[in-house]
Amino acid sequence: MTIEDYIALCIFILLWGSFNWATDGRRNFKRVSLTRLMNENRARWIRNSLNRDLKMIDTQIIAGLQAGTAFFASTTIFALGGCFALLGATEQVQMIFNDLPQIFRGGRAGFELKVGGLTCLFGYSFFKFGWSYRLFNYCSILMGGIPMTADMTRDRQTAERAAERAIRMNILAAKHFNAGLRAIFLSIGYLGWFISPYVFIVLTSFVIFVLTRRQFFSEARDALIADVQ
Repeated sequence: MTIEDYIALCIFILLWGSFNWATDGRRNFKRVSLTRLMNENRARWIRNSLNRDLKMIDTQIIAGLQAGTAFFASTTIFALGGCFALLGATEQVQMIFNDLPQIFRGGRAGFELKVGGLTCLFGYSFFKFGWSYRLFNYCSILMGGIPMTADMTRDRQTAERAAERAIRMNILAAKHFNAGLRAIFLSIGYLGWFISPYVFIVLTSFVIFVLTRRQFFSEARDALIADVQ
């Protein structure tokens, strides 16, 4: 590990943390993020469920959200297994790197530390996806506790409080899902560290640029903001 490695790692963490802070749904920037717009639509969906007794639509949506979360959770498990396999093949990988031009020679210890960091990255993603899956499960239970329309007319405040609890749980589950997904995206930038710290910085900056564009300047965001305006 060199000074450049530590600087690149600090930049990686700083960019990651700054992006998470900027895209948090609670931030009141002039330009609303895609995440915040989707949180508003989540709230609209669950409030609309107050006006219908048939909840099949809601259960299908929750099932779809859980299925996507489970897919990414299982994917990170395979990625973790690949990282441990990579640690067992350090010598073979080092031989391949030594034959490639323009590869930064960091030594065996440096390589193993980088693989360890990549393992932690995927481990973080797995725990985020696992907790998100659990929260979506809780959300489905809270959705089942929303009163029927006949009961809502008698006590609307209780029904609205039940809906707000489901909304908060759903948004929280989505927050953890997004955090796990961002970690997977940033792992692409992290792979550049195996070449050199400079490639690490460039790839991480590129990934953050792409994610920022999707959050604040994408066609998906424009489609939602047009509905709000």
